[in-house]
Amino acid sequence: MNRKGKFIVIEGLEGAGKSSAIATVKQYLQRAGHEVVCTREPGGTALAESLRTLVKQVQDDEVVAPQTELLLMYAARMQLLVNVIQPALIEGKWVLGDRHDMSSRAYQGGGRQLDEAFINQLRHAVLGDLTPDLTLYLDIDPAIGLERAKARGELDRIEQEQLTFFQRTRQKYLQIAASEPNIEVIDASQSLEQVQDSILAVLRRVFE
Repeated sequence: MNRKGKFIVIEGLEGAGKSSAIATVKQYLQRAGHEVVCTREPGGTALAESLRTLVKQVQDDEVVAPQTELLLMYAARMQLLVNVIQPALIEGKWVLGDRHDMSSRAYQGGGRQLDEAFINQLRHAVLGDLTPDLTLYLDIDPAIGLERAKARGELDRIEQEQLTFFQRTRQKYLQIAASEPNIEVIDASQSLEQVQDSILAVLRRVFE
C-alpha cells in the first residue's frame, strides 16, 4: 500500500484516559494542518459496530469462547482497515485510532492467554505489513483504571472481568511496548495536564 498519511494509535486499559489523549493528539495534528480521520476498534463501520456490540454485550445463556472473541475482533478490524484506514492513508489523511492490533495482543493474548502463534497468524492475514507510525500506550494500574471505568457507568462484558485478567493484559502491553519500535509509554496516573504534556512532547519529538 502506497500510504501518504500517517497512522497513530492510542492504547490503554479501561480508565486510562484514551478519550482525552485522542482529543489532545487530534488538536495537535489539526493545528499542524493535517486532515484527521478518527477510528475506534472494534467498530468504525456499520458492520464493525455490529460486531462491537456482539463482543461487548453480556451473554446470559452462552459462554463466549476466547477464540470467538478474537476472531470477532479481527473481523471488525478487517472491515475498518479496508473501508476506512487504508483509503484514508492512501489519500494522505492522518488516521487516529482508538485502539488497534496491540489491544488484541494484550487482551486476548495476555488477558485471555490465547496462543501467540494463533494470534500472529491472524495478524499477518489481516494486516499484512501495516503497522502504526506511532502508538501511545497509556499505562495505569488496573485497579485505578477500573475504578475510573466504574464511575463512568455500567460495565460491559469485558470490563466485568476479574482484576487478574487486567493485570495480565497490562503485563502484555508493557512487554510489547518494551520489545517493539514506535511505541511510547505514557504514565496515565499523572494529572490530566501532565499526561497531555507528555503526549505533546512525544508528538513533537517524532513528527517535528
